Amino acid sequence: MDSFVDGHGYLAACTAGLPTHGTLAAMRADLDEWGRAGSCPVRYGDLVEEGRALFAGIVGVPSDRVATGSQTSAMTAVVAAALPDGAEVVVADGDFSSIVFPFLAQAHRGVRVRSVPLDALARSITPDTDLVAWSAVQSATGTVVDSGAVVAAARAVGARTLCDLTQAAGILPLSVAGFAVADVDVSVTHAYKWLCAPRGVAFATVSEAAQDWLRPVQAGWYAGADVWSSCYGPEMRLADDARRFDVSPAWQAWPGAVAALRHVASLNVRSAWRHATGLADRLADRLGTARQTQAVTTLPDPTGSRLAALTAAGITASGRAGRLRLAFHHWNDESDVDAVAEVLGR
Repeated sequence: MDSFVDGHGYLAACTAGLPTHGTLAAMRADLDEWGRAGSCPVRYGDLVEEGRALFAGIVGVPSDRVATGSQTSAMTAVVAAALPDGAEVVVADGDFSSIVFPFLAQAHRGVRVRSVPLDALARSITPDTDLVAWSAVQSATGTVVDSGAVVAAARAVGARTLCDLTQAAGILPLSVAGFAVADVDVSVTHAYKWLCAPRGVAFATVSEAAQDWLRPVQAGWYAGADVWSSCYGPEMRLADDARRFDVSPAWQAWPGAVAALRHVASLNVRSAWRHATGLADRLADRLGTARQTQAVTTLPDPTGSRLAALTAAGITASGRAGRLRLAFHHWNDESDVDAVAEVLGR
């Protein structure tokens, strides 16, 4: 907890994480360097490569399977563009729009999106399904999906897989969800939530098989085999690994992101999960509600009155889809449980 800024009363890691002191120091140093006209693109490139390797270690894939970007929707759009005309995509009802909208935007060429209940996702995959896309942890509810069952069902019929790890990476041991990142064709992750990086740094993992059917439709100079020899056309020679799907980095975000990823890589994710779910379950016990054993616990709040009461008490939470969301992360402790229980118990 001491590594982070004071996060007491902040229960919104599912909206945006908080920085460590190291992250803030790295970003301030970078701004000072920029102010002295000392910024160096090559140094930023070194940070991108360090960040790529750190993220690869966190999610358990080789670094040459990781592409870097700035938004999950843009990465998902690369997958959507690679589907054949008339393809069927299966998604879960109410999943986050960044892994739904890019497929809906392909309707002009006959791509069909079939939305099914979350608890029926795996059994809704059929031989007609070309791809299934889902979030390992649902944004609106914090529900941990049985991703292993989804992957197995997709493999059984030859369907491709896309998993969003934005609400999972940095907090959820993937064994809890029954799968490994290497099991899916593509994963996408924005690092500004549970990984506590500045907004503007995102990652995709691309399997060797997926690299053969994806098209690098966003390719620019940063996707080149040699970045600094790829600044001008018309000749194009892309990287032969997942870097061919890189986009030019938002430089100022990377010093803070690398500091954040270094910190996450030093932690035990199982301990983090036990800490977060333990606090959430303690709150459920205090409120007399059912334990959800999730890092994000939710309560009905159709009018927003519960969220408003917490806000008035100086507690930061969030509301989605008619529910109050309370996210517990490294900086929270039992005092946060007591504070929320006192407000909601009124």
